[in-house]
Amino acid sequence: MREPTIEETCALTAGAAMWASLAVPEAGIRAFTMSDGPMGIASGKVDERDVSLLTPCPAALGASWDVDLCARVGAVVGSDAAARGVDAVLAPNLNLARSPLAGRAFEYFSEDPVLAGLLGAGWIAGLQSTGTAAVAKHLVCNDSETERDRVDVQVDEASLREVYLRPFQIAVRAGCAGLLAAYNKVNGSWCSEQGRVLTDIVKGEWGFAGAIMSDWFGTHSSAGAINAGLDLEMPGPARFMGGKLAPLVADGTVGLARVADAAARVAATARAATGPKAPPLAPGAAQAVLEEAAAAGMVLVKNAGGLLPLAPAGLKRLAVIGPNAAAPCYQGGTFAKIAVAPGTPTPIDSIRARFGGQCEVVYEAGVDPQPRLPAMPVVPALDIGDGCTAGMSLEYFVDPGAAPLFRETRATNSLVWFVGVHEEGGFDQPGMVRASGLFRAEQAGAHLFYLGSTGAARLLVEGAEVLATGGEVPASDVMGKLKAGDADHVAVMLAAGQQLRITVEFTHGAARVHGLWYGIRRPDSAEAMFARAVEAAREADAVVLVVGETSDSSVESKDRPDTRLPAEQIRLIEAVCAANPRVAVVSNVGHAFDCGWDGLAAAHLVAWYPGQGFGPALAAVLAGDAEPAGRLPLTIAEAEADYPALGLAPDAAGHLAYAEGLLVGYRGLIARGRKARHPLGSGLGYARVDWLEARAEAGAVAVRLRNATARPASEVVQLYADAPHCALVGFAKAQLAPGEEIWLRVPVEPLALERWVAGGWQRLAAPLALRAARHAEDPGLAVVLPG
Repeated sequence: MREPTIEETCALTAGAAMWASLAVPEAGIRAFTMSDGPMGIASGKVDERDVSLLTPCPAALGASWDVDLCARVGAVVGSDAAARGVDAVLAPNLNLARSPLAGRAFEYFSEDPVLAGLLGAGWIAGLQSTGTAAVAKHLVCNDSETERDRVDVQVDEASLREVYLRPFQIAVRAGCAGLLAAYNKVNGSWCSEQGRVLTDIVKGEWGFAGAIMSDWFGTHSSAGAINAGLDLEMPGPARFMGGKLAPLVADGTVGLARVADAAARVAATARAATGPKAPPLAPGAAQAVLEEAAAAGMVLVKNAGGLLPLAPAGLKRLAVIGPNAAAPCYQGGTFAKIAVAPGTPTPIDSIRARFGGQCEVVYEAGVDPQPRLPAMPVVPALDIGDGCTAGMSLEYFVDPGAAPLFRETRATNSLVWFVGVHEEGGFDQPGMVRASGLFRAEQAGAHLFYLGSTGAARLLVEGAEVLATGGEVPASDVMGKLKAGDADHVAVMLAAGQQLRITVEFTHGAARVHGLWYGIRRPDSAEAMFARAVEAAREADAVVLVVGETSDSSVESKDRPDTRLPAEQIRLIEAVCAANPRVAVVSNVGHAFDCGWDGLAAAHLVAWYPGQGFGPALAAVLAGDAEPAGRLPLTIAEAEADYPALGLAPDAAGHLAYAEGLLVGYRGLIARGRKARHPLGSGLGYARVDWLEARAEAGAVAVRLRNATARPASEVVQLYADAPHCALVGFAKAQLAPGEEIWLRVPVEPLALERWVAGGWQRLAAPLALRAARHAEDPGLAVVLPG
């Protein structure tokens, strides 16, 4: 085994392909494959076509306040990665839910850096226990999507260090194998060229020994990036680094020692990522963890009269209403989207399975479940032997006049491909995709056919073209366009029972990202749907009203305009609650949202985007088979104006000022004397847990808890320091058997006691007054930690 040459050393600083690093076998350096992964394995060796395990979104995991559970979810993802040949996962996302409008807020654990950091560290430990490497992202201040490729975040040093860097510092302490630099700028420098962060703080002060890589296509220069501390440019082949550094080393613009250090870090990450892998989890074991995690993140913020859990024996008719009961939002719209496994039970499926044997369960959507881009409810037009009974048959061609390169079935209304549509077949060049399915009209009337694409596409009904679209969409805007349902449509009159062959032909060019989307909206009067739902509510003994978002509501590359649910859903909530006093609203939302309407409902359960375990977990929680064990990982304010940070548009110079400084989220509301509608950390369980006393211990606070009920209980104890401003400094979660009494030890996070003052760190002075509380605004129990 020999040392790498100077040319090989330079080459190691850039990827070899879209999702792989470079190998130098002669020097014993292997390549490692990568995949996106905040909610499971996506892209990389798999893409949106492949079905992998879909976990609860990080906001839902944040709501669990459970480090051990996050570790077990991380282990599920690591096991799935290993089974798919993925060595390193670009996750967890440790940015913060600074504004409720952030398009990717569902990918963030919390608005609080300590909660995000400790839960992210748990996830990292679980993932890396399987032999898969974690690459935490996006370093740093990539907390919004508006103009993310040019925005320049202006943030003071104390806020940068105490708030936005802190989760990454905790991740480094936990041993994450890599870090991923963000697209945006911070204080004038691209994150991939932010030497103050990458070299001085992360590598110098924190002693990080792993590799720092760019986000995909997020490198902007050669010397600027490598000299600032970037170690690996992704994706490959090199555009700025790699072999392009050799002449810069030769002329002294870049030091050989810096390049050698970068190459050594990449090689070390490769060794960590390509080592032995743990045996895969049994599918049943993985599913059990995902269902447990989905329930553990559900937050019961209201339960007047003890409506929940529902007692099936006391019900004759249960009405399940709302669009998300049958068309749930399992995940947000990112480039890391995962195809939901065929046969995954929806909430209405699971509620019928749990309650149907004891009472009548009726369902009405009430409003259109897919207001932007409707589903494509077809059966495959081709029998390719895959056993699929729903979805479009896809054929991939290099030459439309030749036989297809390969075929598959896709049960989705949107498709995204990275680099080349035919990449898996060994091609990255223009070609064509043909999608075909058989549609049967259930009722007569005008059916709207939708079509959108990044290239030229046309839609045919029984061989006749009815709609065409075209025009290149910039790669940076593909997800925003796709998830916004930006599609043309045409009306086609159909008779009841009529069956038609639907064909979509998509001609693409060579590009970073390709997208194609389509759907069919059936005729149904909106007012008739609404009236049926209200009547169903009026005639029921209880109502479960499942509202929320579609995956085009929270998207990568686009922030939201406001925090409100669609107006038609709010109208449905108002009407259903007026028709029946026993309504439990389930919110399938991935971020802080306006819920001023929840005063109308008896109960309100926030379910987030719970992944593939949504249906079974929700049915178990509604029935009381599982505890709604979550607590809010973020603040739900009374009004949008109460959020310390809301607007996300940079100014004309591209600057986005983090003007609230340290007072992010709950900190800002408390500092300004604003009461939240639902504070950070709040949530109700079905059991009553009494807090009896608290005492100081070495580096911790112990709280004596008693379960005062005859059912298992879950409780979260949170520690807050209230000076110089309110800040979470520790937490712990307990499970108590019926009647059980315990002392719960809650560690104080040492980093949370450090404040950046006058260019250096100062520890909060002892004796230190803390508050053990149920949520950020709870008076709780006072405790003093001695020096």
